[in-house]
Formats: sequence, structure tokens, C-alpha cells
Amino acid sequence: MLLLLDDSGRQAEHNGLHGATAARRQSKTAGRSWKTMKTTEIAVIGGGPAGLSAAIVASRLGAQVTLIDDNQRPGGQLIKQTHKFFGDKTHYCGTRGIDIAAILANELKLTTTEVVSGTSVIGFYPGSVLALADRKRFFKLSCKSLIVATGAAENNLLFPNNDLPGVYGAGAVQTLVNVYGVRPGKRVLMVGSGNIGLIVSYQLIQAGIRVVAVVEALPRIGGYNVHAAKLARLGIPILTSHTIKSAIGREYVTGAIVCKLDRKFHPVKNSEHRVKVDIICLAVGLTPLTEILWQAGCHMVYIPELGGHVAWHNETMQTNQKNIYVAGDVSGIEEASTAMLEGRLAGASAFEYLRGKSKESRMIINETRTELRAIRQGPFSRRVVRGKKKLAKSLL
Repeated sequence: MLLLLDDSGRQAEHNGLHGATAARRQSKTAGRSWKTMKTTEIAVIGGGPAGLSAAIVASRLGAQVTLIDDNQRPGGQLIKQTHKFFGDKTHYCGTRGIDIAAILANELKLTTTEVVSGTSVIGFYPGSVLALADRKRFFKLSCKSLIVATGAAENNLLFPNNDLPGVYGAGAVQTLVNVYGVRPGKRVLMVGSGNIGLIVSYQLIQAGIRVVAVVEALPRIGGYNVHAAKLARLGIPILTSHTIKSAIGREYVTGAIVCKLDRKFHPVKNSEHRVKVDIICLAVGLTPLTEILWQAGCHMVYIPELGGHVAWHNETMQTNQKNIYVAGDVSGIEEASTAMLEGRLAGASAFEYLRGKSKESRMIINETRTELRAIRQGPFSRRVVRGKKKLAKSLL
């Protein structure tokens, strides 16, 4: 049950997820006025690669756009990504994520988009009214069309002492090091060998932090070989068919127990060994942040290949609620390059929903769909393609 406030400031109950979080936010901001109501044609929730791309396209086409982001600085995950992107020049090949964030932010400044930063969307009401909160006030935003680009949250892993200080998500450590210049420790155990685990491991080494090992439960490395090869050249062991069994420490992490796994992912007897670390970094996947979509009545489907529950959507990112669109990781966990393409699709599609088809919007949609199909031809996209096919059939 999600606790919000009604128009008079009284507590009201609405179905939804993460009610405790909303209740805590409400208790800290009680007494703020709800009287302010803003209006816009297209509201975009999220200032990451998908949200920025959606806002840029929709605004350039001529729509009135408002972008809401809970961070002060636009870019989402891009602002902490110091590695260079793959692909071709149209997908920012050879450009670092931090630079892509700056490029998109500058492009956004050249549009008429209203940016509402440092603000959270905490509720969806009938009539496409969004409840917003910053540090000083509550207010409402009425929109004719909504693009949800809220991204994803890091998954956790259950093991003894996983609540000790020193156990981090990989994205959190990446933020500390690359955004704030803070080294959270000296010796790291990385759990997970997907692209995030491999990339963050290399970036930690660049920051002067020793990566003791990377452990992976699967019998194979999950990320791109190019990222794994960088670690291998530095002598960093990547232990497949291994996992963390427990963290060691009383007041903070002082080590970890690692063990080998059999084909059924059961711990192999007498395979445990201790590693001395002060940081345990978890890179064990992401889950789409879909709370607003549940509240909005979108048809939600559990698709493991896409990271969990996602809203049904067609090839132009439109959900079963015709004025609501999704883009980026909230529609299925994938790369930033595809998030930007999905954002372009959603922006152009939302424009067409409001204003009708134009030559320019048709060109953007057709070209972007072609680019998405091409970029998903590789072996690492097979999982996503399977998931999208399952999703397409779920509303039949």
C-alpha cells in the first residue's frame, strides 16, 4: 500500500509498491502545499540516456515537454561511466559515457524542454496527474502523455553478514569513485562477471584500488571478452562457478568466504577459502523501476529475460495505456545505446499520439526501429530479443 497525500494534505492510500519509502518521504515533508498545479503536453520521468533522448526528440518535433529527474545533474548512469562505448559513430562509438551525458545535456538545453531537477515523482493519479516532491514542496503536474524512463535498481544478494558496512552495489561504488572521487576501500571482491562487474573492476584498478578477484556463479564469464581481457592482462583472477558464501567482520567487512559451485549451483564441499578484503562489490543484475507503471494501470508482465516485471509495450514503446510510453531499462534491462534509441522512439511516438503523424516523426520512428533491430543482432542481445517476443505475445 502506497501512502500519499490527497489535495487537502490529508493522508490517502493508493495501491502500489514501496509504500514504506513513500511513507517515510511523506513524514519528512508533511505540511507542504499541494495547491501548485503545472501542466504540460509530455512529461518525461527520468534524466538518463533514455529520458534525455525522449525529451530532445519530442521537443524538437514541437511538443511542450517537461523532464523530471531526482538528480541535480542530468545523465543518469552515464555521468559515472568513464569507459568508451562500442558500436558505430551514430551510437557514440569511442565516446565515454560521461561525455555522452554532456552531449545530451547540451542538446537538451537547445530545446524548449522544462527541466525539473532534484525532484521525485511519488504518485500517479487519474487523468495523468503526477505527484511530485522536492526538498521544499509538493506539487502536481498534469500531462497529456507520459514517458517513463525511470531506469533500474541494483539487485542484492543474500548471504550471511551482507548488511555489514563495506558491502556495496557495483553502481554505488562506481558513483563514489567516478563522480565524487571517493575510494571506499583498498581491497575489493567483485561478485558478478557481467559487463558492469568487469567494467567497474577495471575502473577501480584505475583509481588505485586492488581487485582481489571476480567471482561468477555461472560456468562462463557473463560480459564482453574485451572487458574480461583487460582484467586478465592485469592478472586479476576471474573465478567462474564460484560465489561468495559469507562476509567476514564485526563492525565492517574485513574479508569474505568464497566457495566453488557444482553444476546445480550447490556449494562444493571443502572448497571454501577466505579472501582478505574491505569491500564486497555486488554486480548481480538490475531490476526495472516500474512503480509508477503499476499505479498507472499498465499491463505488467514478468519476463526474466528483461529483468523482471515490465509494462507491455509495442515496437514504438507505447503501453496498453495509450498515452503512456516506456524507454530504457524500465522497459527491459539492456545497454545505454539501446536506451537512447528507445527514448527517441518514445519521444516521437508520444508526439504523434498528441499531434498526429508528421514527415519528420515518421522518419525518426522508421529509422530508429531499423537501428534497434540492427543493434540487437549480436549474441549478447539474444536474451533481450527473446524477452521482447514473449512480451509481445503476453497481451494477445
